[in-house]
Amino acid sequence: MINWLYFPKSSKPDKLIVSVVSAFESVATEIDSTNNELKSNEVLEIVAPRLVSLGFKVETGKKSSEKIQVPVLFGYNGRLEKSFDADAYHQPEGFVIEVEAGRAVVNNQFLKDLFQACMMHDVLYLAIAVRNQYRGMKDFERVVRFFNTLYASNRLSLPLKGILIIGY
Repeated sequence: MINWLYFPKSSKPDKLIVSVVSAFESVATEIDSTNNELKSNEVLEIVAPRLVSLGFKVETGKKSSEKIQVPVLFGYNGRLEKSFDADAYHQPEGFVIEVEAGRAVVNNQFLKDLFQACMMHDVLYLAIAVRNQYRGMKDFERVVRFFNTLYASNRLSLPLKGILIIGY
């Protein structure tokens, strides 16, 4: 079962956000974390064709040429100086997707994803897909609880228009 929540809760998810959720829903039985122990790259590979059909560039492997680099800093003569890799990127909409598995909460990978998306040039939206369950823990609920606290406290202003959390 796919769970999802969009932040800020005061904003209605737009068409692309709903389409990203639908992409995950269309492969829900294949990636369901209650029945599968897939690695993040395996989940990404399964959902990739649906994301590509929505206009996303999707990472195809671990080689430099297969990664999706999103600019962060520009140096001399406007040359790219620093970039971060994304699992999927929709440049026209400024939308980055990160798919996580076991490290999502245990190693706070979702926080690194948030930080990197905030640093990326022209990125406005971030989706983080995490397991609903991992080793008896409810990762989706834990990540959602974090973002509920972040937005409710109103103590940190993010440069993103929206954040989508997907539980698979």
